[in-house]
Amino acid sequence: MKHESSREFFAYWNAKRGDARAPDRSEFEPSAVRGLLADIFVLSYDGEAGYPFRVAGTRVSALLGCDPKDRSFPELFAGESRREIEDLITCVAEETLPAIAGLTATTGTGARVHFELLLLPFTARVHVPTTLTGLLAPFEDNTATVRDFTLTSWRYLHPPEKLVPRALRKLAIARGFLVYEGLR
Repeated sequence: MKHESSREFFAYWNAKRGDARAPDRSEFEPSAVRGLLADIFVLSYDGEAGYPFRVAGTRVSALLGCDPKDRSFPELFAGESRREIEDLITCVAEETLPAIAGLTATTGTGARVHFELLLLPFTARVHVPTTLTGLLAPFEDNTATVRDFTLTSWRYLHPPEKLVPRALRKLAIARGFLVYEGLR
């Protein structure tokens, strides 16, 4: 992660998840990430509705030129990037894997602006719509309205898993070789 805001939000999310794959949405306290709220948003994991925004911070709204509530997140992306961001959202939500991405967008004057996008899953609960949270952090201090986001790079952040020492068991002797099988 290149942006300090992404690192800070990921550290908070990671602390809240503990040993789980993702934290429960109810465990998040907005006051704990007060300085990041302008860049944070929540998406509904609803493909038929276009993965709409449920809520967005003030800087996200200013960058988009409107309150994006109920607006499709992938529709902000141009061309092939739209399908790619849908795939990224699906993997984050269904596989419970956080993702980090580099984005570019165009201002009204045609200038290119660079962003870092962090997508973080919440634990899915029965009878509660699936949501995920994210942070959109610009690298430039440009507050102009942007459009036509393009996905330039992305990767999934695999949460570290606890390593369990493996017990060894002697299986058989085959022509002078001992075969050991690892057990968990």
